[in-house]
Parts: sequence; C-alpha cells; structure tokens
Amino acid sequence: MTSVLVDAPARALSIGPIELDAPVVLAPMAGITNTAFRRLCREYGAGLYVSEMITTRALVERNATTMRLITHHESETPRSIQLYGVDPATTEAAVRLLVEEDRADHIDLNFGCPVPKVTRKGGGSALPWKLGLFREIVTRAVRAAGDIPLTVKMRKGIDADHLTYLDAGRIAEDAGVAAVALHARTAAEFYSGEADWSAIAALKEAVTSVPVLGNGDIWSAEDAVRMMDETGCDGVVVGRGCLGRPWLFGELAAAFGAESRPVDATLGFVAQAFRRHAELLVEFFDDEGRGCRDIRKHVAWYFKGYPVGGETRARLATVSSLAEIDDLLATLDLDAPYPGAAAEGQRGRAGSPKRPALPEGWLDSREVGAEASATLAEAELDTSGG
Repeated sequence: MTSVLVDAPARALSIGPIELDAPVVLAPMAGITNTAFRRLCREYGAGLYVSEMITTRALVERNATTMRLITHHESETPRSIQLYGVDPATTEAAVRLLVEEDRADHIDLNFGCPVPKVTRKGGGSALPWKLGLFREIVTRAVRAAGDIPLTVKMRKGIDADHLTYLDAGRIAEDAGVAAVALHARTAAEFYSGEADWSAIAALKEAVTSVPVLGNGDIWSAEDAVRMMDETGCDGVVVGRGCLGRPWLFGELAAAFGAESRPVDATLGFVAQAFRRHAELLVEFFDDEGRGCRDIRKHVAWYFKGYPVGGETRARLATVSSLAEIDDLLATLDLDAPYPGAAAEGQRGRAGSPKRPALPEGWLDSREVGAEASATLAEAELDTSGG
C-alpha cells in the first residue's frame, strides 16, 4: 500500500451549492493541472479539481491558448477554473464571460502565486498588501459570478514583516466569497521549509461564516487528516503531494470516509497510471508527439523510489510516442512492490527563501498610488494565456 489509510469519520465539504464527498481540492499548478491530469485524479478519488491559472486579460481577449485551457472534458463536473488578474474591471469581465458562456461551476481567484514575474508587477501574493485593490477585485468578481461560487486562494503574506492573510480573509468573507484557502507560507518562503499550519488555525478563527481550506505540506492522507484535526480547517488543498501520484486522491477520499478503492502501488500499478496519463495528454493536445513531450517532466515523480534504472528513466524522459512508452514499461519488473519510505515525502519544487520581487515602493503604503497603478496596468497587458 502507498500508505496506511486513516480511520476518520465521514467528512464532506460544501462550497456554495457544490457538495463534495471528500473535503479535498486539487491546487492549480502551471503546466500540470490541465484537463488530462484532472481527469486522471478524478478517476482515482473525490474532490474539486481546479484548472491551471488563467490570465484574466488573455481570457477577455479570447486568446486561443487560454480558451483551450478553460475547456473541460465532458466527464469533468463540477468544472473549476482559477483566474489571475490585477485589474478589477478586467477580472469582473473575465468572470462574467465564464458565467455567461456556462464555462465553469466554480471560480477561484489567485492571490497566492509567489513567482517573481507575477509579484514583480503587483500580482499574486503581492496584491493583498493593497487592501482597497484587493477588496474591489474580490467584490466585483463575486458580483459578476452571481450564483456560481467564487473562492480565493492566498498566502500568509509577502514576508514575515508584511502579513496579509487575516485582513484578506475577512475582506473576502465580507465580499461574499464561498470559501478561502491559505497556503501557509509567505511569498518570501516560496516552497521552502515547513508550512506554518498555525496560520491556518488563526484564519479559521478569523473567518467564521465560510469554509477555510488549508494548503501546504500535505504529502499523504495522514497529513491531510492531521491538518484538519490540528487547525480546525474545513478542507485541504493538495498541490505538489500528488505529482506522480494521482491516486493520492483515492487515499484522501478513503481517509475522509468517502467511497474509494484501496491502492496497492506496485511498479505495475504506477506504470499503468503513467501510461494512462500519457494517453490523456495525447488526447488533450490532440498531438501524440506533444503529449509525450509533456509526460516527460512527470517521469521522476512517478517512479520516485522504484527500481527503475537510470538508463530507463533517461529514455522515458525523451519519449516521443505511446509505443515507445509501452516498450520501455515492458522492460520493468512490474511485480516490484511499493518501496515504502523511498517513494514518500516531498516532491516537486522547493527552492530556498528569497526576497520577493515587488514593484518599486510597493510596501510604502497599503493603498495604490499612481506609480503602482501604472505597474498594474502593465501587468494586465500579459496575454500569453494560462
């Protein structure tokens, strides 16, 4: 087994009118949580599966890449899309487009991204520092969403001296969001160190009328149950912990009392999941070569701890066809058992603490001045999609 599943009372989660059998949300991850990966995770377990981060300006301008990224497979329900924006009017217009064209059942706003190219322009985890701007974006987005539940995901703040999550949580609650999610790190911490779960508990005490979701360092079903027990949060958001391990959602469902099949993660099981992921990527891109190029980055995550030799790993990381994948997987000892601790623990990027990239003078005031307004306008010109 990949882990010893925890006996826990059945727990569900409501986000507005959406009823989830398990209190679990897939965190948006750029280049990862496309429809192929979401479908795969859904095949194993229950929860809410969120899209990659979508740029509001690109959506409003109907950028071709963006329109493709917001398209869900017919099997996906509820449909969940995360938006990133820094301008209230553009964000409102993007939400309205999703609602009027019936493209989403749930919308999330990103205020947690710590990537320098985002925070440098005042977006992501930098934005809640500007209280008035944050309030206007969320308020207008909630109004445009109407009956569609809208949530926000954020970090603790910019750094230890500039925390924003409690103010932002209360503002979002007052604006009428359906839930708030907190990644319990600051932007400066990036993905390093340990997540500060006590901040999730503090947010839960501050925000009382809507669900509070916790995010950070959930590598197993046991971690998820422990986070909810220790913090009192209403649900968990899982990101890096499911990289190369989409069946984690089945383990989470079982841990929270939902119906789920037990997993015996032999090498054969993992190989089958890897092959299924590649197949779904080929379908998503409608291009076998592109789908196989995309699966390459998942090789190390899937086979972490398993007896897969370096040469085979290297060849899997350069595949260009499903047939090539099949040939390589056939060379493995598919009966090899789950390796235990070697396959557990952290996966994905971690990095080290760093000074956040911010617009000039961003921390001087909690309101938006003329110079900051110009920076934000520049940020909205990004039409790259996703």
